[in-house]
Amino acid sequence: MLKGLFGASRQAKRDDAELGKGVWRRDHDRFRRGLDRFHQMLEGLEAAGAAGAAGAEGAAKASGPASGPAPSPVCSEGTYQAMVMVANNLADLLPIVHGIVMEAQRTAPSDGMEVPLGTGGYLNDVHRELSRSGNALAAAAEALALVRLGVGEASGVELKAAIVARHVERAGELLHKQATS
Repeated sequence: MLKGLFGASRQAKRDDAELGKGVWRRDHDRFRRGLDRFHQMLEGLEAAGAAGAAGAEGAAKASGPASGPAPSPVCSEGTYQAMVMVANNLADLLPIVHGIVMEAQRTAPSDGMEVPLGTGGYLNDVHRELSRSGNALAAAAEALALVRLGVGEASGVELKAAIVARHVERAGELLHKQATS
């Protein structure tokens, strides 16, 4: 318990040093929260799939073979595995976001709520893309929750995840384009 507590404290201090306490840190934290939420929904999807499969199996045994097809589970194994791949791809974006935010903090330190000024307003664009990536990640988690409830499609989650990746890629391009100019 204490080891985890002190580890979290050390990580927070390291993040303060690398990411600051301003807009760049907020962008990073928003992305991390969205990723955590996505993984929570994925765990719920796994549990719903297991419960649905057990419920369908139990219903088939109780009703006998002549009662028709058993209800399908909430989530098939294929859908769950596809969502695990999406989650892994999203998790792979976190170090990229961390790097973008670190570079942005080095380029234009921020300890407040204002986006630092930059030539041509490119830092506003970087911040906007990072913010959109965090919001799109939250939307992907919401889409996964709908899949978990049986009213959404896996393709919707994949689409939202692709949008997240595009925003992260665009933020990196904007930051690096200006840095090389």
